[in-house]
Amino acid sequence: MKTTFSIIKADVGGWPGHAWVHPDLKEVANIKLRDAQASGLIKDYHVTNCGDDLELIMTHTNGIDAKEIHSMCWDTFCEATEKAEELGLYGAGQDLLVDAFSGNIKGMGPGVAEMEFTERKAEPIIAFMMDKTEPGAFNFPIYKIFADPFNTAGLVIDPSIHDGFVFEVWDIQEHKNVMMKTPEEMYDLLALIGAKSRFVIKRVFPKKSSKLNSDEPAAVISTEKLYQIAGEYVGKDDPVAAVRGQSGLPAVGEILEGFSIGHLVSGWMRGSHNGPLMPVAVRDAKCTRFDGPPRVIALGFQLKNGKLTEPVDMFDDPAFDSTRREAQHITDYMRRHGPFEPHRLPMADMEYTTLPKVMKKLGTRFKKVQ
Repeated sequence: MKTTFSIIKADVGGWPGHAWVHPDLKEVANIKLRDAQASGLIKDYHVTNCGDDLELIMTHTNGIDAKEIHSMCWDTFCEATEKAEELGLYGAGQDLLVDAFSGNIKGMGPGVAEMEFTERKAEPIIAFMMDKTEPGAFNFPIYKIFADPFNTAGLVIDPSIHDGFVFEVWDIQEHKNVMMKTPEEMYDLLALIGAKSRFVIKRVFPKKSSKLNSDEPAAVISTEKLYQIAGEYVGKDDPVAAVRGQSGLPAVGEILEGFSIGHLVSGWMRGSHNGPLMPVAVRDAKCTRFDGPPRVIALGFQLKNGKLTEPVDMFDDPAFDSTRREAQHITDYMRRHGPFEPHRLPMADMEYTTLPKVMKKLGTRFKKVQ
């Protein structure tokens, strides 16, 4: 029997502003998931938060997009929203963009990353969760992990991954996808995923030449963009991802190495600024300075028969201190730009912010230049 690993998240109320998740909301989620485990709906779970996002990590045998799982998560977020309203938290229910559950949580606001696979003898899996950024923020590290030999030595010296991987890339504007092989199509892949606001990596698969099942993903990323769902800016997308490691896949250390740069991502304050992605321990995922800078946390699990070990807080390590210091320096530099690009996003990416209203207000005052 295959195991399904699901990460489903939502911003249902910030404490204060957009900084953190109130412990009462996590308690609501823990009770709901504990009941779901007792009923046999899920096999195991862990509740955490990254910034103001409530994160539900679950294992079960229902497969991806299971109505029962998504309905339970929707109910959890609704109950947490009620608690957020009771506490007067900011933006209560912010990511719940429709009034009623319709069978699948996708397209309703929350972010979803799920994968179904056959467990190996030892199954390490890392849950990555970001705050104050967009799904394309995963493009750079996922590429580094599965396609860059300067990051992943195994692509050169490990025969089990030497042939490379297959990337599933989504065009989230045209709602299309394409499968691309590395290293054969590496340059074409980079031509797409470098445009991270439009082309995003959704899944990565082993090749058919691998000893692993080529139909079972090695990585999956949430790709929901809230402004596309709501038609206007309603919050950062705050993506999540699950990445399997070892034994025919990149090693855990190679997976984490992909986040060692603090690369520039879009989001931050009002979803309208570029800034460095800072890898931090869970306790440090409070987005405070200018509602940021953007953060990423990583929880590492070993999985056996659908049961999870206690998580290891993978970025709670002084080995990432220099990355965090560099991110702080980049933060200082970018903030000095104030409302100027490239700190503020380019015009095309400001379409769903208040900028169109400013242009409309000034519309009649613009005169044609002779």
